[in-house]
Amino acid sequence: MSKPVNPTLIGSFFLAAIGLVIVSILMFSRGNFFEKHHQFVLFFHAENNLNGLNVGAPVKLEGVKIGEVKEVALLFDEKTREVVKPVVIELDYSNVISDDDLDDDFVAKEEGEQNESIKSLIKKGLKAQLKTQSLLTGLLYIEFQFTPQDEIVLSGRNFRDLRELPTTTNATEDLKRQAQEVVDKIGKLPLEQIVEDLAVNMQEIKEILTSQSLKENRQGVNQSIKEMEKLLINLNKNFTPLMFNLNGTVKDTRVVVQEFSRDIKPVLSSLEKTLNKATEILSESQYAVRSFEELSSPEAPLWQALEALKDAAESTKNLTDTLERHPESIIYGKGEE
Repeated sequence: MSKPVNPTLIGSFFLAAIGLVIVSILMFSRGNFFEKHHQFVLFFHAENNLNGLNVGAPVKLEGVKIGEVKEVALLFDEKTREVVKPVVIELDYSNVISDDDLDDDFVAKEEGEQNESIKSLIKKGLKAQLKTQSLLTGLLYIEFQFTPQDEIVLSGRNFRDLRELPTTTNATEDLKRQAQEVVDKIGKLPLEQIVEDLAVNMQEIKEILTSQSLKENRQGVNQSIKEMEKLLINLNKNFTPLMFNLNGTVKDTRVVVQEFSRDIKPVLSSLEKTLNKATEILSESQYAVRSFEELSSPEAPLWQALEALKDAAESTKNLTDTLERHPESIIYGKGEE
């Protein structure tokens, strides 16, 4: 006869099995059971190529992994006739948010607080950008960076009621776009005409370089250079005697100047005396002229004496004429005519 089963023992085994299952789940999930996961959607610009962005690609913030890509979709917007490329990402707040609430921007325990935290990060310039994991594989990942100098652009589309985070173009796409613009501008140039003109110009240059006139001119230039060299040699030979003669001439000129300076001093002294004498004579002449001017004045006594003498002379002449005509008048006196 078998012994009855102990219910307590069965219950203990059952509880132990449940505990092992829970521990296994926690171990295999590496603690993900307690992690806080939040999904967002990104709408990349039309020029961004998503080739190489796969599900499971890392999502990083300033180089630190904070999540991964969960879905890469492709939609067609019938209203705008545009191709939309939504990317769903899942962020693990435990890699960013500290439990001690040291960073108020990242701490978000409640839904309302999470929304305010995201708004604050967006205002600070948080934007998603495609980056290359490896140039060999071409795989992409998503990098969040703070670029407050760039404009915040949101598409405003609704995709599965997920909150949208802003994106920006990556540097590679910018370089590709700029390179494409350069290629387009080059393509608009008349390259065939430019090549033809260049070929014609090269042919003309070749004809000029191989022409007979250029060879003759080259020979003439060579001859001129040789004659110039001869002239310089002769000039170099005659330059030393010329400088010697020039130095002698300068010395002779200096001696003549010194002798002239020595001989001219007495002459200048005599000339100075003569000028002084002439100055004295001129002063005396000026005095004589002033005296003569005073004598020649009509009011001067000399002029009055001369007038009286003139009157006396006229009276004497009249008397003489009368005596010549009437000598007897000296005895009888002047009669009536």
